[in-house]
Amino acid sequence: MIDFRKAEESFKNYLKNYDVEDGNIKLKIKHTYEVVRKSEYIAKGLNLSNEDIELAKLIGLLHDIGRFEQVKQTSDFIDNDEFDHADYGVKVLFEYGMIRDFTDESKYDDIIKKAIYNHNKYKIGESLNDRELLHSKIIRDADKLDNFRVKEKEHFKNIFPSVYNAETLEYEEISDSVYEAIMRNQCVQSSDRRTQIDYWICFIGFIFDLNFDISLNYIKEKNYVDIVIDRIDYKNNETKEKMEKIRKVANDFLDEKGN
Repeated sequence: MIDFRKAEESFKNYLKNYDVEDGNIKLKIKHTYEVVRKSEYIAKGLNLSNEDIELAKLIGLLHDIGRFEQVKQTSDFIDNDEFDHADYGVKVLFEYGMIRDFTDESKYDDIIKKAIYNHNKYKIGESLNDRELLHSKIIRDADKLDNFRVKEKEHFKNIFPSVYNAETLEYEEISDSVYEAIMRNQCVQSSDRRTQIDYWICFIGFIFDLNFDISLNYIKEKNYVDIVIDRIDYKNNETKEKMEKIRKVANDFLDEKGN
């Protein structure tokens, strides 16, 4: 059985390699613990066994372990060909053998590895067994749920420091490819993001990739679609009109899919 308290202590020791007073590091520490809570919330809502609940919590604790090095190296949270935080997390845990610091149980390794690897990908990869797929879906949903909390609480400049420009944010347009993806009830491809508005509003598309009713209902109950859209005062009329269409499409989707 997983000893989650041991895993937490190991996580705290891992964080000693980083400046925990750095704002970006603080943001990701908070996010990590919130994802643990949301992973537990989803797993319990699915009536999973205690073993799978603890496993979901451990995956939540480890899912962004690669983010801290990413922040240290790039001062940003944007994945690219040079640094993908999920890929790096898998490397740290399994190529460097750090996973044994967090759990003595090697029988969970493949599930943890595949869930972490897949948590930030556009789609879950193929050839996963049922349990690997289940935990990949749980961590993807838990991560997305907390990303909405981050968008509610954190300033744009803290979420996307490398693209933030206060002077232009409210006047920018949403790119056609980003807008069309959301209108088709699809997630936005990271490579399609061009403007600050693209980076901000692409999170609305997360709802189209949620796997469980409990996750959809969570977003609906928290009113996160309206909260995210309303945080920016759009001074570009075309963008403002598109945002209202996105609001309707997204809320209609939640009304239809949620129970």
